[in-house]
Amino acid sequence: MTTVALKDVTKVFPDGTVAVDNVSLDVADGEFMVLLGPSGCGKSTVLRMVAGLEDPSSGAIMLDGQLANQLPPRDRRIAMVFQDFALYPHMTVGENIGFPLRLSGIEPEPRAERVADVASALGIGDVLGRKPSQLSGGQRQRVAMGRAIVRRPGLFLMDEPLSNLDSGLRAELRAEISGLVRELGVSTVYVTHDQAEALTMADRVAIMRKGVLQDVGTPTQVYGKPATLYVAAFLGSPRMNLLEASVYVHLDRYVQLNLGEQSLYLKWDDIRARAVSHFHGERIVIGVRAEALTPVAPDTPGDVLQGRIRYLEHHGHESLAFVDIGATAVVVDEIGRSAAEAEEHGSRLRRFGHVINRMKGRSNGAATSVVERPSHRERESVLSDPGRHHRRAAELAVRLAPYPQIASGHPLSIAVRMDALHFFDERGDRIDVGWR
Repeated sequence: MTTVALKDVTKVFPDGTVAVDNVSLDVADGEFMVLLGPSGCGKSTVLRMVAGLEDPSSGAIMLDGQLANQLPPRDRRIAMVFQDFALYPHMTVGENIGFPLRLSGIEPEPRAERVADVASALGIGDVLGRKPSQLSGGQRQRVAMGRAIVRRPGLFLMDEPLSNLDSGLRAELRAEISGLVRELGVSTVYVTHDQAEALTMADRVAIMRKGVLQDVGTPTQVYGKPATLYVAAFLGSPRMNLLEASVYVHLDRYVQLNLGEQSLYLKWDDIRARAVSHFHGERIVIGVRAEALTPVAPDTPGDVLQGRIRYLEHHGHESLAFVDIGATAVVVDEIGRSAAEAEEHGSRLRRFGHVINRMKGRSNGAATSVVERPSHRERESVLSDPGRHHRRAAELAVRLAPYPQIASGHPLSIAVRMDALHFFDERGDRIDVGWR
């Protein structure tokens, strides 16, 4: 099998677009690595450079420890699977799968045996005589997979192979691809924008944004301890609640985290308290997922926030309540959207909000967008740079039982699991001690 190592790889296109910016990444022998990110983040460009279809502007691509920058694609022992299947319409399924073997000069009899074995493993052994136009989308993707597998490559490169399929079929093929690749023991680099695919299929996930590698780790690591604010916002459904908090340290007692008019208290014996205490008198971002929040009785002691339900979403197996707690949310710009587009989107939302307020006879004197001076700690602050992020009243996502007997406007008390809080500084980097 094949190992892959990218060392400070950068790709700049002729028009000056930086598609990949100084990425370093290792893929171990037999590992299933998923490149995750929105459209335009550079993940497919990384895949094409590994395949030899694009040349890096700088940096080194190593295959099995050998420099491969100038190695032709045909000599890299790779097989690629694309989202559009790329099957030959005039050939049968069997001929499509066996085409790489025919090019390699393998005799018809052993070629037919290998094709039959691969087709049987993929569950398409009964359609070998059909043309691609006679197959369903799922069957065509299995044929594309079979054509890649039959070559017995050292490395699989898969570029969003399931994105053209419906959700039910995607879930089925996720399990099939994951199981088959691990059974074969082939190193795999899999590109997707779907976090469900990444978290369920990968040995490790590499998350990219605008050409920059944001985080690398196992699915448990990147979900449970995201390295940056962007990763925290990108992973999870519903998205992680991200709240602006000011820090006030009561030495040897606790760290007070002020969320508007309410506060949470991080005990001093919590190992994270020392790291957070360095931000005394400053603002940070607190992240908390819906599973760390529990509705409780109003007089419940402990770390409890009081709020009022803004609206409810019913999902059959559960309901989500979005609760106004009087805090300020830090909202990462819509994934993949440029700063100008994000600001225009925010302007449209503000104008719409003013119209609604006028219709209700309310004053719009309260600002709906806050722009402050850059922090003295870091000029590119996620708390004060409206081009990267925008801020609004927090609506805390809380999981409830299906169809609860409450409605919008109902007060709700929410207990917070303090051990499940995430802390980020103004640059969007994680605040923690020995966090990974």
